Amino acid sequence: MSRDARWKALLELLVERGRLEVEEAAAELGVSAATIRRDLDRLAEQQMLVRTRGGAVVHGVSYELPLRYKTARRASEKQRVAKAVADLVAPGEAVGLTGGTTTTEVARALAVRGDLASGSPALTVVTNALNIANELAVRPQFKIVVTGGVARAQSYELIGPLADGVLSQITLDVAVLGVVAFDVVHGAAAHDEAEAAVDRLLCERAERVIVAADSSKLGQRAFARICATEAVDTLVTDTAAGPDTVRRFEEAGLRVVTV
Repeated sequence: MSRDARWKALLELLVERGRLEVEEAAAELGVSAATIRRDLDRLAEQQMLVRTRGGAVVHGVSYELPLRYKTARRASEKQRVAKAVADLVAPGEAVGLTGGTTTTEVARALAVRGDLASGSPALTVVTNALNIANELAVRPQFKIVVTGGVARAQSYELIGPLADGVLSQITLDVAVLGVVAFDVVHGAAAHDEAEAAVDRLLCERAERVIVAADSSKLGQRAFARICATEAVDTLVTDTAAGPDTVRRFEEAGLRVVTV
């Protein structure tokens, strides 16, 4: 197993359990305890965890993996959700994409749609996510608009009043929202309040709002609210979402698409 693969696995185990012991991690990953100790030391140097005697704990109360370490988590579900979201976008529309792993997959699904291979433009994409803009900028048929702002390392998103200044001047057909939590009562949420503020403005500028979230995000709460449930038109999730959960969102007035 490569170092990068071990680091991703260690961080995912840590997020799931909150605490990780060296011997436990070594047994699960099939490597030596000395290797795990070195890995944990390096990750602690990057402030991605807190080293303890014999192991590590998550960094902070509301822990968030940087985007580059989250791409493998529930990948197949996110790709299915992303394709279904992309299918809801019509040629020629102005689309807002927030940052995150699922919205990144939405951007990729839009990029390979045959009916969006040409046009002037085939789509207008507005995003505050640097990685999404970077991937789509090579598509000459897409008009890419990037908000200003200060880059947030965890999500590659631009945040702050400079981003607000751009978004307040535009109108969107659809906003695709990536979330860390979506609950019927508490709405859509993110870990970071500045990120949530930009996402909220993106939604306010859109004619319709789609939440793209795998089933693990549903019924969850997070620190910073993006918008109320009533502000969302469509939820696209995977088939592992429980029927009671789906029913509650539908009763709140949302169209729910499961894939």
